[in-house]
Amino acid sequence: MSRRILSRLPALLLLLALAGGGTWAWQRGGGIEVETVHLRRGAAVEAIYATGTVEPEKWARIAPVMPGRIAEILVREGDRVREGQPLARLDDREARAKIAELEAKAAYWREEMERAATLANSGIRPRESAQKSRSEYEQVVATINAARQRRSDLMVTAPIDGIVLRRDGEIGELAEVKDALFWVGAPKPLRVTAEVDEEDIARVHIGQKVLIKADAFINQVLEARVDRITPKGDPVNKTFRVRVILPDDSPLLIGMTTEINIIIAERSDALLLPATALLDGKVMVIEDGVARLRPVSLGIRGRTVAEITGGLGPDDVIVAAPPPGLKAGDRVRTK
Repeated sequence: MSRRILSRLPALLLLLALAGGGTWAWQRGGGIEVETVHLRRGAAVEAIYATGTVEPEKWARIAPVMPGRIAEILVREGDRVREGQPLARLDDREARAKIAELEAKAAYWREEMERAATLANSGIRPRESAQKSRSEYEQVVATINAARQRRSDLMVTAPIDGIVLRRDGEIGELAEVKDALFWVGAPKPLRVTAEVDEEDIARVHIGQKVLIKADAFINQVLEARVDRITPKGDPVNKTFRVRVILPDDSPLLIGMTTEINIIIAERSDALLLPATALLDGKVMVIEDGVARLRPVSLGIRGRTVAEITGGLGPDDVIVAAPPPGLKAGDRVRTK
């Protein structure tokens, strides 16, 4: 062997070693890196998500019938009230003065009516004069009744029996007819009123179980039932109103916002796979380091997991979330 060939031998051996090592590395761990999972057993739940607000089953938002300045507040939050009980009085000084003026006017026309009737009976004055006095008197009486009703409207009263849940407004403030001064209702039972998307409402039925979470009780999942579904939806927001009745021992408070999940279907012992593994009813399985596309049969589908009813076995290695560009037949390696 010539000296030139001998001098190049180490470099040739190094190249052969690198080539062999690359082939070995490809066979051992080459390809696209993926995360894998196996089927696991657990609870499969399909639910419809919505948000809602806690409110009494029976309650009323109370605003004044006519605008006025608040002169007196007659109840406090937490007080029990009866239907028709005064809650607040708006300034009625002008109304009282108007009534006093009209009553004086009515007294005048009453006396005039009586005097005219006496004179008419005596033939001193024509009967038309007595009839005119009576007409004037009756008009004033009607005006007095209207004025008394307006004064009565300045008294804010409870429309139902219940407890004063909340009071807004202070003495001296101007109250408009759009301003709610009081909320009155029964503290129990409570309900959650939620808005459900019109695409999902057909799957919601009375009596379905509802799981509720609230920020105030972050570690608790509360259970309730669907009680009512409003027949007419909101065509603007494309939602339907759903009422969920809470049990009497519920810790939720009136006015809290909640997240609800209406349970459509559930199975306690199901074969589960992450929803990210699904590709239009198929999954990627790994066989001898190669990705294979396999169709599967699906059961309950939740937001994060799906139930597999056929097409996979417990020993199958499944790509948890196929990366973009991964195709059947590609070589893969697990992370």
